[in-house]
Amino acid sequence: MKKIITYNELREKMNSAIELLCDTVKTTLGPKGSNAIIDHSSFTPFITNDGVTIAKNIESDDEIVNTILELAKESSINTDNNVGDGTTTTLVLLESIYKNCLKLIDEGESPILLKKEIDSSLNEIIKMIKNYNRLPNSKELLNIANISANSELIGKTIYEAYQKVKDKNAIIITEDKTNEIIHKKGYIIETLLASPYFMINKDVYSLDSVKTIIVNNCINDIEEIASLINELLITKEIFIIFAHDYSDSFISQILAINNQENLNIILLKIPGYGENKLNIMNDLALISECSVTNNLENILKDNIGHISKINIYKKETIISFKMNSQIQKEINNLENNLNNINDVLKEENQKRLAMFKNGLIEIKITAPSEVELREMKMRYIDALWAIDIASKGVVTGSGLIFYKIAEELENTKVLKIFKEALKEPFKQIMINAGLDSEEIIKYIKDNEYQKVYNINKEKYEDIAKTEVLDPTEVLINSLVNATSVATMLITTNTLIINEYKNELGKKSEFLEI
Repeated sequence: MKKIITYNELREKMNSAIELLCDTVKTTLGPKGSNAIIDHSSFTPFITNDGVTIAKNIESDDEIVNTILELAKESSINTDNNVGDGTTTTLVLLESIYKNCLKLIDEGESPILLKKEIDSSLNEIIKMIKNYNRLPNSKELLNIANISANSELIGKTIYEAYQKVKDKNAIIITEDKTNEIIHKKGYIIETLLASPYFMINKDVYSLDSVKTIIVNNCINDIEEIASLINELLITKEIFIIFAHDYSDSFISQILAINNQENLNIILLKIPGYGENKLNIMNDLALISECSVTNNLENILKDNIGHISKINIYKKETIISFKMNSQIQKEINNLENNLNNINDVLKEENQKRLAMFKNGLIEIKITAPSEVELREMKMRYIDALWAIDIASKGVVTGSGLIFYKIAEELENTKVLKIFKEALKEPFKQIMINAGLDSEEIIKYIKDNEYQKVYNINKEKYEDIAKTEVLDPTEVLINSLVNATSVATMLITTNTLIINEYKNELGKKSEFLEI
């Protein structure tokens, strides 16, 4: 049975949800923000000041509040998904926008008309933010990584890795038993040997100048490649076959021929599933400059490719290649179509792009305990997201640009909502650092916004020289997502949920339908 919650009761529940979520998370904002300990049923508790991680773990014993919480969390989660930072700022803005909207509604404003005016004003404010945007230099990017990770060591590691590949999707953070950074140049696929006997007593199979064929099919009978084997018996060339799969009898026969005739024919399965598998197969063809074949009985010269160097490890295979016109064409195609595909395929295609361009970097990390390792990994990921998004543009940080824009806005009823909200991140950062925000903003105003307070160094700095910076896209995403959820909540007057019973079995007093 369903229950309906409406009007005043729903408003009270919304207020409770926003207060619980935002008050819990906003204490983590800024360089001096506090941490939270999060319990987990499957892991040991861990400590973090990551806003979205904390938000995801906030729950209420009130089923109605919980439903609203899940909606409100989307603002922070969307910001994290888009830019990887600014999740706490999103919730600080959300709370202020929501509360100030309610004041106008209580004075008689229509929620629907208010939402339209807010959306229109939001576009103008985004333009104002972009007016302050500029590209950062190398030193500023390093500082952004350091601040985001709250560690110079982690920040420097991420910065140096990013400088090599210029793409966050090309950098992989893995938990390991050692600390190590590996730059893998080449096209990398999962190693799927048809049989472990192709790599017996070897950790790596390193081969130069290899011929290959790529088969869009399964190979079941050795007679299908009889002409190819006869040629190899003469040339003794190393040969790699990539195919979907092989029959057991075919694998056994190839192993026997390798042993008896001193040949080196290696059978690898094409990894992946569905469209991704087809993409990998076509990429292999581009790299080896050949055509994929479906019919093994009529192998043409164009079906035989060449690989200059290949390293086959137990878990992954790295294929070296030289850029050619077909690979460049595929790079252009991938870049032009990244935003037109689903998230799963987008992630896979971003990895393909990275491999075609500058390769992948694997950063292996370790720590004395599982708790520290999880927390450390989040720092690396935060720094990576921050440097990537900051490379597209930055503004003066600590919420100062928001505050400056708030002062520039007119005092119309709608813009007052933003005037209040845009000041809140700056105020909260100062509160969390134990500072008087009024005193600091007065000094900054007296200096015509040419100064910013560096909380870590405990001093004022010129905005032209400061390392206190925010990625522009983070601010925009924070404001957009906060506004979206806030206006969604104020235009909602009804909540329908499944019937809820408390532990004593007493039904909650909701209207039944």
